[in-house]
Amino acid sequence: MSKLLIALSFCVAILSLSTTAQAGSAQLLLDARTGEVLASENPDELNHPASLTKMMSVYMVFDAIRAGKISWDSPVPFSKHAASRPPTKLFVKAGDSITVREAVLAMIIRSANDASAAIGEKLGGTEEAFAAMMTRKARQLGMMNTTFFNASGLPHPRQFTTARDMSTLGVALMRDFPKEYEMFATRSFKFRGKTINGHNNLMYRYKGMDGIKTGYTNASGFNLVSAVEHDGRRVVGVVMGGRTAASRDTIMERLIDANIRKASSGSQLLVSRSTGVQMDLARLGDTIPVPASRQSALAAVQTMAGATGTEAPGTVAAYAPAPAASTDLAAAPASRLATVDPQHTASTAMTPAKSKWQIQIAAATSAQAAMELLSQARQKVGDPLEDLDTYTEMVTRNGVTFYRARFTGFETKEEARIACDKLVRKRYDCVLMPARG
Repeated sequence: MSKLLIALSFCVAILSLSTTAQAGSAQLLLDARTGEVLASENPDELNHPASLTKMMSVYMVFDAIRAGKISWDSPVPFSKHAASRPPTKLFVKAGDSITVREAVLAMIIRSANDASAAIGEKLGGTEEAFAAMMTRKARQLGMMNTTFFNASGLPHPRQFTTARDMSTLGVALMRDFPKEYEMFATRSFKFRGKTINGHNNLMYRYKGMDGIKTGYTNASGFNLVSAVEHDGRRVVGVVMGGRTAASRDTIMERLIDANIRKASSGSQLLVSRSTGVQMDLARLGDTIPVPASRQSALAAVQTMAGATGTEAPGTVAAYAPAPAASTDLAAAPASRLATVDPQHTASTAMTPAKSKWQIQIAAATSAQAAMELLSQARQKVGDPLEDLDTYTEMVTRNGVTFYRARFTGFETKEEARIACDKLVRKRYDCVLMPARG
């Protein structure tokens, strides 16, 4: 019996380690004036956002208020689903309601999961639909590696972001809603006779820090996004995967201290983290599905390429990594297949060279943006893309025009597949298809 108990204890310990080992350490300090990355470590490593997700939920609220869809005093009803969200929460009962202002303060200060779900249902009808809206907004802001599946950041196996994307969101909150952003510096608020205090401890002691959000789950580790303004310099720092809240705060403090002097002074904020090379997911409307995996651009790419979702004669394979339980995207096997209709009507912007096979890596809002994507992919991947021709293909669907970014010049399908393997390892999507000459 004692041996059995020891064995069981060992198994429990191993399982506990496996849940916490998913978090990858990442950090980044961004000059919010110029967009320059002042320091970074694993800035594009995929991590679970935890309650950093609420930054986007709050952004969506600010956006809805500005658009006149809701007001600060609008009621936010709590459904059974919202009321059932696990702590941290406000403990509002199903059928009860709070105001939009209370919901925002609860998300920022208390990091309340029930308030997040309720606001998601208020704006999206369902929390799932609201998460889809959040993902589309993320694409508009240039957050190309972030996919949301709930409004709170509660654990979800396919909800991912990066330190770089979170810095983008931090700047967007300050830039797009400068007055509302001040709420992120709030230390406490009163709710139904009780004072609710925040726990962004570093903000309370670090000079010049005025926000913005902490986060933690077993899978994510301890996360933090911080904004600091000092002597005209404005930076946004991101630390993900910390082992403890204290060590995470220490890393952030040292990151800012060591690098803020490199930042530029001024009064303007970065216009956009995006360079214009964006997957046009948001503008394509409801006909383009919100991605259902960490490969956040995959569904858009496959749909824009004419994916049918069923195997049929005359179709070819769209090549991309399969979803995996691990957060190590690079290690995911490149084996998931969809289908692409090679006869889909399109107009060619640049004629490809004659060849037998070609690959598509993305679709963008302009031919120039698509060509920039191809250039960036060539630089990152190198051989076997160095000597290939590139071209874009203009497609108009439902009144919206976008441009497919493609490499051509592969003599064999195997050569194209090898290139797709390397692209996938660099976190690109890849659609494999015969060339049309």
